[in-house]
Amino acid sequence: MVNSNLDQFNKQKYINVETFRKSGVGVQTPVWFVREGDVLFVRTVANSGKMKRLRNNSEVKVAICDMRGGLLGQWYSGQGEIIKDPVKEAHVNTLLTKKYGLLKRFLDWRAKSKADSSGTMQIKLTVEHESKEK
Repeated sequence: MVNSNLDQFNKQKYINVETFRKSGVGVQTPVWFVREGDVLFVRTVANSGKMKRLRNNSEVKVAICDMRGGLLGQWYSGQGEIIKDPVKEAHVNTLLTKKYGLLKRFLDWRAKSKADSSGTMQIKLTVEHESKEK
């Protein structure tokens, strides 16, 4: 069964992903994403802060946002997980390239030239929603 809360993510370009430090302090980051069924996927630099925080704490919050992280919707709690299956990672990368087109291809090329390795996270929502205010 597809979570109806995910419908708000259709046709959006950015989500604000909040991951949590060991101290419990949340760090918000606007990112590109793709939705497939009940899951939101994000690709980012494998050793980025958000990936490190996710390794220590799978709790996340997400909300639709603009490119600077300004909220356009409500926060939703979820569980994040780092994907380790190369086939699934490639599939998500293909979906993101289809969604974001030429700019995604350029950023992929730039990342290769910098020797950055990419990582993929999946997010599954766990509750209805939280207040817009933080």
